[in-house]
Amino acid sequence: MTYESRHIARTIDRDADTVYLYASDPRHLPDWAAGLSTTISLVDGQWVAESDLGRITVELADDNPFGVLDHTVVLPDGTRVHNPLRVVPNGEGCDVVFSLFRLPGVDEAAFEADAAAVAADLETLKSVVEALPEEVS
Repeated sequence: MTYESRHIARTIDRDADTVYLYASDPRHLPDWAAGLSTTISLVDGQWVAESDLGRITVELADDNPFGVLDHTVVLPDGTRVHNPLRVVPNGEGCDVVFSLFRLPGVDEAAFEADAAAVAADLETLKSVVEALPEEVS
């Protein structure tokens, strides 16, 4: 089955490597991804967060030179939700692009709410990373 999708992007005025290094560190997730969780910790080798849905696990893509920040969120009931996320060089800055899929059972209102939450998170990432000192990543 192919799902309806929406690509949500923000242009960030920092180089792709800096944005990738910051966003790929799961300890930074609470600083910019409030739609996911406001806390995260490493428990027995897994990144665990408390969310509105309960305790979730976040599985992250391995470090890579391509800007791939894909992550899978494992919900309390065991449902696995894959979230493609990319940092794409754009001149001296970059674009961060999240692919949102409308999964079965998600109505239009919930899909729009998810899209708005992702957009807000990417806007927060933009603000946080653009405010970092040049030598910090």
